[in-house]
Parts: sequence; structure tokens; C-alpha cells
Amino acid sequence: MNYIALDEFRKAWVFKHQDLPISDQDLAAIKPMTKARAAVLWSTMISRDQDHPDFFNPSEWVGKEDSWSENVDWEKPWEAGEESLPDVITSHLGWEANTTVYFCMSREQVIETNFAVFQRCWQNFMFLCDGSLLVGKKRTGVVQFMENGEARLGEKPKG
Repeated sequence: MNYIALDEFRKAWVFKHQDLPISDQDLAAIKPMTKARAAVLWSTMISRDQDHPDFFNPSEWVGKEDSWSENVDWEKPWEAGEESLPDVITSHLGWEANTTVYFCMSREQVIETNFAVFQRCWQNFMFLCDGSLLVGKKRTGVVQFMENGEARLGEKPKG
């Protein structure tokens, strides 16, 4: 089993926030991974050595400054209630709506969904931003959402 029920996810409240309602169809597509599955994905796509974004260092791609091209503001559009993920982020990623994406908070906490659902529900996901990374299956573009309201746009190595 690769996923846990959304109701079993300890931070599920972010997807049930009454001010940011999510359709039942989108809720069904937001799939928190089991700790074991999250650890495998994290080790493969994010970091073999570090368990949380607070500890990234230059020995891996996520800690290298040249992995990141630009910082953009996600907080102002979020506070303004913009329904869609900021254009500068979607343009950077260039992903199709059906791209499988992973919102990676730590080695033990990864949520899988598709890019269309993430775009519609991005405001809910931002309650979980603590250096969290958005990566796509078989994609090199990456966004790291920081607590300070900035998003770092970058590229991860192919492979």
C-alpha cells in the first residue's frame, strides 16, 4: 500500500479548510503517501542524506545554489485569494494538467496528486510550505515554497 487515507493524514485540516473548499473529486486525487513510500520517493528525487529541507547542503542538488534560477513571490497572490497558482510558477514548470506531481515536505511526508489539482488547490497546499518542494514525475522543473512567502524556481538533474 502506497497511500494513506486523507483523513489519516495528520495535517488533513488544510484540505478541509472552510474558507478554501475543495471538491470531492479533487480531494480524492490528493493522496498522502505512507511513510515508507514517501521515504523512497524522497531518497530518489530529493535527498539521500537529509530528512527535511532545513538541512539541505551543497553535497546534493537541492542544496546547490546553481540548481535555483530565481525567487518569486507566492504570498501576495495567496493573500489576494488568487484561485490559480501564479503564472510565473506555471510558466517555469510548463507541465501538463495530468502530470503526476509530488508535494514533498520531508522524508516522511509526501503528497501525490496531478498538476491540475495542485493548481486549483494551491492555496491549501501553502499551509504546508516549510521549504516544501513541488516536483513532477519525469520532469526536471522544481519549485521550493518557502515560509517567507517566496518560491525558488529551479531545475533538478535529469535521471
